[in-house]
Amino acid sequence: MNNKIFIACDTTNVQKIRKIINKTQNSKLKVGYKFGLEFLNSKNGRKFIGNVNKKIVFADLKLHDIPNTCASAIKAIRDLKVNYITIHISSGLEALKAAKKVSGKMKLVGVTMLTSLNNKALKEIGFNKDVKKIVLDQARVAKKAKLDAIVCSPQEIKIVKKVFKKEIITPGIRFNSKKNDQKRILTPKQAYKNGSDWLVIGRPITEGNIKKNIQTLIHHLNQ
Repeated sequence: MNNKIFIACDTTNVQKIRKIINKTQNSKLKVGYKFGLEFLNSKNGRKFIGNVNKKIVFADLKLHDIPNTCASAIKAIRDLKVNYITIHISSGLEALKAAKKVSGKMKLVGVTMLTSLNNKALKEIGFNKDVKKIVLDQARVAKKAKLDAIVCSPQEIKIVKKVFKKEIITPGIRFNSKKNDQKRILTPKQAYKNGSDWLVIGRPITEGNIKKNIQTLIHHLNQ
């Protein structure tokens, strides 16, 4: 299956997560489930993920700390047997290497600049380079650290692919021009065309009629 998507399960409601998993099973897409800080820090979140069977699980922890703390955090969730786990590339090369050393079978995913940031927002926090130049530098660091995958906006896929040859995961996917809080977005078809391996899609699938939304996505990709 060429079309692979991670569905962002952004809720603390276990019943809703079960419903999302149940209603997104289909034969046309390879589906994984992304759990962020909201669910992983909730009362029942850790327990639920520990009991998820035969599903591709993406723990979007976005670790961002000193090398020892990043490595210790990964060791602390090894019992959950997640498939993918994220770390901010801006943690630095040493932290990435320390995390990679202990990640075992988990694929370590480097997060570039968040898709909620644009050049104006980056300037406000002291970055004077263009977002695309920063992402290219981060892709080089990810390659050096031998990370398994990179998260980047769909608009930077081609830049990342110049230096990073492993999996590329792209959030900021919208079926139309409704951005919500994302700044750098593309449609699913555009993102795959640019070379994305996995799309991360949340609200366009999980809000409203989930089964219908999945069919809309499949239809969009087949056009």
